[in-house]
Amino acid sequence: MSGSSRRSAWPGSVTQPLTSPIQPSVVYTADGPAALDRVYEGEATGFTYAREGHPNATVLARRIATMEGAGQGLVTGSGMAAVGAVLLGLCRAGDHVIGGNQLYGRSLRMMGEDLPRLGIATSLVDASDASAVKAALRPETRLILIETVSNPTIRIADLAGIAEVARAAGAPLAVDNTFTTPRAVQPLARGADIVIHSVTKLLAGHSDATLGWVGTNDADLMARIEPFAVTMGLTPSPFDCWLAERGLLSFELRYDRAEANAAALAGALRQMHGVARVFYPTDPGHPDAALARPLLGNRGSHMVSFEIEGGRPAAERLVGALAGEIAFAPTLGDISTTLSHPPSSSHRGLSPAARAAIGISDGFFRVSAGCEEAGALIEAFRKGVAAAAG
Repeated sequence: MSGSSRRSAWPGSVTQPLTSPIQPSVVYTADGPAALDRVYEGEATGFTYAREGHPNATVLARRIATMEGAGQGLVTGSGMAAVGAVLLGLCRAGDHVIGGNQLYGRSLRMMGEDLPRLGIATSLVDASDASAVKAALRPETRLILIETVSNPTIRIADLAGIAEVARAAGAPLAVDNTFTTPRAVQPLARGADIVIHSVTKLLAGHSDATLGWVGTNDADLMARIEPFAVTMGLTPSPFDCWLAERGLLSFELRYDRAEANAAALAGALRQMHGVARVFYPTDPGHPDAALARPLLGNRGSHMVSFEIEGGRPAAERLVGALAGEIAFAPTLGDISTTLSHPPSSSHRGLSPAARAAIGISDGFFRVSAGCEEAGALIEAFRKGVAAAAG
C-alpha cells in the first residue's frame, strides 16, 4: 500500500514520551466487527469516535477524578456543558430540581428558564440553610444543585446539612466545586453524589482551554449522565484536554499562591475608604463563618468579592484606573489576577431587583487573585478604589 494510506502507523519505540501525546483523530479503526463489539460492550479498552471519547479526555478525566476522590469522571466541552449534562441527563418532564439561589448566572438561567421550558419544575433556595432546602422538597424532587462557595457572592453552602437532607429524600446532590477546587474541599467525601467543575478556571489555570468535568462514585448516575453528553455532542477538544492536563501539573502551586494573595487583598480592601463590603470565606465577620470553618478550615480559596460606594459611575472609574495593571475580564482562575463586574457580565441577564435580592449591586466586583507579588496587587487596587471614590 502506498505511503498515502490513512491507516495510522506510529513508529515503534522502546522509550515513552514524558508528556501525554495529543490525539486529534476523530475516528479509530478496528480489526473487524467483533473487535468493535468488544469495545462497545466494555470487554476491551479502546476508542471508536471522538464524540464518544478520546485518549486525551480519558487521561484528564482520570486525573481530576483522583483529585476529587471520584470513581469515574467525564470531561465535557465547558463547565456549563457539565452542568447541563447533569441536569438533563438525570431529569425529565414532571421532575423537580432544587438549586441554590446564588448559583452562577448561566446556571440560574438554566434553572429559571430552560428547565421549566422543558417541563422540569425548579425551586431556588438559600444553600447556606439546609432547612430551606428541606422545605422546598417535593415528592417529585429528583436533584439538588448547589455550589460549595457561590459565584460571585462568596456565600458558603451548608454541605453537610444539605447532604443529609438529600440522602433522606433519595435525591442526588450535585455540587459545583469550581471556586474551591479539591485543594480546599472534596464534596464527594462530604456526602455529595456528584461533583462538577469548570476546568476552564483554576484547574487548567491559563485561560486557554474551555472544559468542564463531572464525577461521581455512583456508576448508575454516570450511566445516565454520560450517554446524554455523548448524544448532545458535549465533546471536549483533545488539544484543550492536553492544555488542561499541563495546567494540572502546577495546580497546587498556583492555588496556594493565589489563595495567599486573595487573603491579603481581602484584608487590605477592608481598610480602604469607599469599600462598603468585602466577602472572603475565612473572615470572622463573613455571614456564613459558622459554615466556612468546618467545611473549608483555613482554606479561603482565590476568590474575593467586594462592593464599592457610588454605584455604576464609581465602578467605571475603578476599572479605568486599573487599566494596564489588572485585566478586566469575565473569567476566573487565571495565573494573573482578573477583575469581573457581575452586573455587566455573568449576572447581566437578571433584573436589577433579582440581582439586588442576592446582594449584587452596580458597585459589586469579583476578583480572581493570581500569582503576582501581593504588595503590587494591593497597591493597584488601592489606586482603583481611590479613583472610584474620586
